[in-house]
Amino acid sequence: MLVTGGGTGGHTYPALTAIRALQTRLAADGGKLDVLWVGTAEGLEARIAPAEGIPFDTVATGKIRRSANPLKMVSPANMKDMARVPLGVAQARKIVAGFRPDVVLATGGYVAVPAGLAARMCRRPLVLHEQTVRLGLANRKLAGSATRIAVSSESTVPLLPHSVRSVAVVTGNPVRPEVLIGHADKAVQALGLTGFDRRLPTVYVTGGAQGAQQINDLIAHALPWLLQRANVIHQCGPGNVVGLIEHAAGLPDVLRGRYYLSGFVGPELPDVLALADVVVSRSGAGTLAELTALGKPAVFVPLASSAGNEQAHNARHLEEAGAAVALVGDVGMDRLRHALEPLLTDPARRAEMARAARAHGRPDAAERLVDVLLSAASG
Repeated sequence: MLVTGGGTGGHTYPALTAIRALQTRLAADGGKLDVLWVGTAEGLEARIAPAEGIPFDTVATGKIRRSANPLKMVSPANMKDMARVPLGVAQARKIVAGFRPDVVLATGGYVAVPAGLAARMCRRPLVLHEQTVRLGLANRKLAGSATRIAVSSESTVPLLPHSVRSVAVVTGNPVRPEVLIGHADKAVQALGLTGFDRRLPTVYVTGGAQGAQQINDLIAHALPWLLQRANVIHQCGPGNVVGLIEHAAGLPDVLRGRYYLSGFVGPELPDVLALADVVVSRSGAGTLAELTALGKPAVFVPLASSAGNEQAHNARHLEEAGAAVALVGDVGMDRLRHALEPLLTDPARRAEMARAARAHGRPDAAERLVDVLLSAASG
């Protein structure tokens, strides 16, 4: 299998999870996966693939800087990057022709376009995987060349061009299996949460690995109110710890004991998610996949600058299903409190949202995607 896609974790980790699942499936039958990952030297995949022992190769690619104003799309930077695409396609064609994969998996990101086009030129089966509700730009460009289009939600299928709906299959978005087997008590022990009141719900706040200033500011101002109603684990990003420690220093001791602040949550994340009763976060595709697979009530604060406004679409999609609250646009203290109050004070409301979230979760998404890959590979 040749894998292409990356740039961000949203494209990289589903690919990695699919590779692991396919390796396990083949090993159970005495087989072995020969895999090559094609990415860019600057993308997250360039670090992840070698660290996982996966052979890695690079091709040239270009980034399209999108704008609502079509004239701004014709920028020198866009023109320069678009000129790199034919070179990337030629490089990818050489790689595909030499590797001769049984199937090509493309998970999105700009690098997926050259390798996906090369798969068509070399007549190799191409499986696209889309993590978001709406097809990303790379997958839109490749849709007409795909043998199968694996999507994460039934809501995506009506949004596809009519000409490709027949090759669409709903798999869900692959979730790292370790995320699904956390233990709440382990989080309490590992993080030393001795000041937590276990009679209160626990809120996990995260803005991603680097934190989110918008979410950090909201939580900082909400702490006196929030800590009277909940314990809080706040993953704020390594560069934001000092300021938030200073902000929390003036809290009464009993409230400060209910507040755990961390720049980054690493291997303990599955246990933290197991402990959390409510999650406040961005609404990237990977986050949605994990929280719905776990059945976690969520309050989403979408990243306004996400490509194609996909985070707002993701959040609204779950809100319409009763599986989350979407705080889109200007978000202040009042809106945050209005969203959190019923979830913190009403266990039945939390349970109802958890059921709705779980109904949209697909913890077996990786296995479903493996089925699609094997089917495409066998013709």
